[in-house]
Amino acid sequence: MRKYLLIGVSAFVLGAGSMAYVSQRAQATAAQPRSQIYKMLELFGDVLSTVQNQYVSEVDSKKLIEAAIDGMVTSLDPHSGYLSPDSFSDMREQTRGEYGGLGIEVTSEDGVVKIISPMDDTPAARAGVQAGDYITAINGQSLLGLPLNDAVKQMRGPVGEAITLTIAREGKDPFDVKLKREVINVISAKGRMEGDYGYLRVSAFNEKTAEEASAALRSLKAKNPKMKGLVLDLRNNPGGLLDQAVEISSLFLNGGEVVSQRGRDPKDVERYNARTDGDVLHGLPMVVLINSGSASAAEIVAGALQDRHRAALVGLTSFGKGSVQTVIPLHGGADGALKLTTARYFTPSGRSIQKTGIEPDLEVAQTPEQAQALADRSFQFSEASFANALNAEEGKTRRAAHAPAEAPPSGFDVKKGDFQLSRGLDVLKYGSVEATPKMPAAKARLASALSKTGAVKTDGGTAPPKAPDAADKDKQAPRK
Repeated sequence: MRKYLLIGVSAFVLGAGSMAYVSQRAQATAAQPRSQIYKMLELFGDVLSTVQNQYVSEVDSKKLIEAAIDGMVTSLDPHSGYLSPDSFSDMREQTRGEYGGLGIEVTSEDGVVKIISPMDDTPAARAGVQAGDYITAINGQSLLGLPLNDAVKQMRGPVGEAITLTIAREGKDPFDVKLKREVINVISAKGRMEGDYGYLRVSAFNEKTAEEASAALRSLKAKNPKMKGLVLDLRNNPGGLLDQAVEISSLFLNGGEVVSQRGRDPKDVERYNARTDGDVLHGLPMVVLINSGSASAAEIVAGALQDRHRAALVGLTSFGKGSVQTVIPLHGGADGALKLTTARYFTPSGRSIQKTGIEPDLEVAQTPEQAQALADRSFQFSEASFANALNAEEGKTRRAAHAPAEAPPSGFDVKKGDFQLSRGLDVLKYGSVEATPKMPAAKARLASALSKTGAVKTDGGTAPPKAPDAADKDKQAPRK
C-alpha cells in the first residue's frame, strides 16, 4: 500500500490533513505492568455495561466505544485521534484535492468549532469568512459540546444546497453567513506577475501541488524571461502532504536536506532531501510570505528555504505545528484508522518548529488591528494555544506579546492593498532585508492593565482577554 506523509493542522474535509499514512500495524510497548492495564480494561467494561443498562435511553454501543477510543487518543495531543471508516475515507479524498463542501479548515477549541483558514476561491472565502472566526451554530442549531467530527458532517451535504453558519468574531456581534455547498476542486498553486517579479501562491499541499506549482513557474518564466525574482506566498496554508512539501522545496534548492523526522527513539531519524539541480529559478532572489495560518508543510518549506539561505521570510511567525501524524488503518481500514503523532519535524539547521513556529526575517503585520492584536497578547491562535500540545524543543518558547516591527502606515489602504506583499517586493527590489528601507515602527501598545471585568485595555479600546468562551470553542482540526 502506498505510504503518505501528511503534515498540517490536523484536518478532515474542510482542508488538508496532518499525518503520515502507512499500512503497517502500530506496535505498542507496555509502559505499565500488564496487571494494571487489565484492571483498567475491566473497569472500562464495567462502565460500558452500566451505561448500556442504566442510561436514561437506549445507547448505541458501537458509537460509545468509538467515542471512547477517540477520547483516549485525542487526550495525547491535539492532532491525534480516531478516524471512523467514513472519516478515514473522507481524509483520503481530501488529499486528492477534490471534494464537496464549503472550503474551510476548522479545528475544535474548548468545545466550539474554530476556523483555521478559508481556502482560496471557495464559498467560505468569497463570503468573507476569516481565520479565527468561530462557528457557533449550523442552520440555527447550536454546536456547543458537539464532537468535531459530527459538526463537520453537518457542514457536508448535497452540492448546491444552502447552509447557514452562525459566526462569532471578536469585537462583533454574532452574525449569519449563508453559503452554498460546492464541489471543492482545489487549485493549490497559481502564479502571476507583480511588476518585474513573479508571484506564486501555494494554498495547500495535496497530491497536485508540486505539479501545479511547476506548471505555474514554467508559464511565468516563458512569458516573462526577464523576471527578476519570486514571491512565494504560504500565508494561511494549513499544510498537507509531506512529499509535496519536499517537492516544492526542490523547485528552489539544488539538493541538500529539506527536513528531518525524529521519533521516540533518538536513533530513529529520517531525512528528506531536495532533488539535485532542482532550482528552476537558477538562483533568482526569493521572498516567502508567512503568517500565523502557515502551518506544518508550509512551515517546513519556509524553514528549509530560510535555513538554506535561499529566501528571506516576510510576515508573521508561523503556526508552530511541527509534529507528524501516522494514519494507521485498522483491519485494512474496515474499522477506520488511528491518526497518531509519531515524530517531530526539524529544519535543516536542527530547529524544531513545534510550538515556536518559524520567525520571519522581516516582521510585518498586515493591518494596524493585527499589529495591536500581537501587542495585546501572543497571536491568538497557534499550536502553543492548545493545552495538550507537544512540548517545544527544550528551553524554547514562542515569542510573547510584542509590537511587530512594521504595520501599514496611515496612508496605506488595507482594503485594496496587500502590505505584506508590498514589503516582500521591497525586499526583492533592494536585494536583502538589511538593505530594505525600514518603515516607521508599528503603532501598537502592549497591554498594561486589566479592567475590573478582566478585559485588556489597549490603544484600540477594550477587548476580551481571550477568544469566545466555552460556548464558542473545542480542540482538533478538519475541513469542509
